Amino acid sequence: MTQTIQAVRGMNDILPDQVPLWEFFEDTVRDWLSQYGYRNIRMPILERTDLFVRAIGEVTDIVEKEMYTFVDHLNGESLALRPEGTASCVRAAIEHSLLHDGPKRLWYCGPMYRHERPQKGRYRQFHQYGVEALGYPGPDVDAEHIAMCAALWRELGLEGIRLELNNIGSAQERAKYRSALVLHLEKHFSSLDEDAKRRLKTNPMRTLDSKNPIVREVVAKAPSLADFLGTESQAHFEGLRRLLDQEKIPYRLNGRLVRGLDYYNLTVFEWISDRLGAQGTVCGGGRYDGLFAQLGGKPAPATGFAMGNERLIALLRESGRNPDAKPPDAYVLHQGEGTLEFAFSLCESLRRQDLKVLMHLGGGSFKSQMKKADASGARYALIIGEDELKAGRVTVKPLRTAQPQVQVAGEDLATTIKDG
Repeated sequence: MTQTIQAVRGMNDILPDQVPLWEFFEDTVRDWLSQYGYRNIRMPILERTDLFVRAIGEVTDIVEKEMYTFVDHLNGESLALRPEGTASCVRAAIEHSLLHDGPKRLWYCGPMYRHERPQKGRYRQFHQYGVEALGYPGPDVDAEHIAMCAALWRELGLEGIRLELNNIGSAQERAKYRSALVLHLEKHFSSLDEDAKRRLKTNPMRTLDSKNPIVREVVAKAPSLADFLGTESQAHFEGLRRLLDQEKIPYRLNGRLVRGLDYYNLTVFEWISDRLGAQGTVCGGGRYDGLFAQLGGKPAPATGFAMGNERLIALLRESGRNPDAKPPDAYVLHQGEGTLEFAFSLCESLRRQDLKVLMHLGGGSFKSQMKKADASGARYALIIGEDELKAGRVTVKPLRTAQPQVQVAGEDLATTIKDG
């Protein structure tokens, strides 16, 4: 027997019964983004590998372990499936000179790819909405992004999502802190796990968010990054906090929060739920003022965030939100010579009049067709037999009320359905 082919591990089908909740989420997010004046940008799923190496960092987990890369045998170019969207968005802004006439508020959505061990809330193909504000230097836009998220959770009816916030300063301030951190970690080298030992020479700040309890004990006694921040970095963060406090948006300061990407500076934040197990971060972001120059563009301030669609939709499902697909207005049944052609034209005519119509396909008795009409959720069954065909009329049978069925001329059918 021929072996069946299954989906790639960690890359999941979204089945028709699951789609209504996705559509509800997507419709809500698009309306929310429009409220804040963000415009859609659409970037390729496939980019040159070097884009992510330069943007994310060569010694990050994403680049070292998780990126899907391959060599295009047609031209020898190294390509990668995008593991995140910010680098692509900045690349597009540089390539097309999007900031030539001023700052831009942008959003994008779509699949991202990371070769991780699949588990609940973590997949190899996952979906994100990303929001980027390019060209804005102040803490006001950082605050806007956080306030936006808080507003979306309210709009979706999601509770228990907490905000964690940190200030990681400038690249120069982090370099000084990194030296102090390395000295501390080297004193406790024997207590570090293999991951922390490897990062000691490459990316020691990633040790700050280690999940290993023994490493966390070492990190708890490490120097604080806050002690290395200058007046400008502190002022930016204080400005952000004032706006959040003014709007009564609660947050917890987390001095160990660094995020997993090298391009961040100043503000970093995460929104976390305790209802998703180990993969509790549903949204994260921060400021990345150096990324434009890092990718060869004119220096420009920038900040943004991305949310995990699968994780937020899981929270919606857990909270009991499970919208059904909108049922058709009518289900068209037909039997007898010439009725198929009449039914086909009738359905097209009704759809041109903004009605949602499902036509029966595949033949069968009126009894079996009526069962399918009822199961479809349609408000009406439109019955076309040879008698109706001769009379040029359609029998309209209400399926959700006790009203009697009536015969209606084809030209009056749309009005009857809409007014019913």
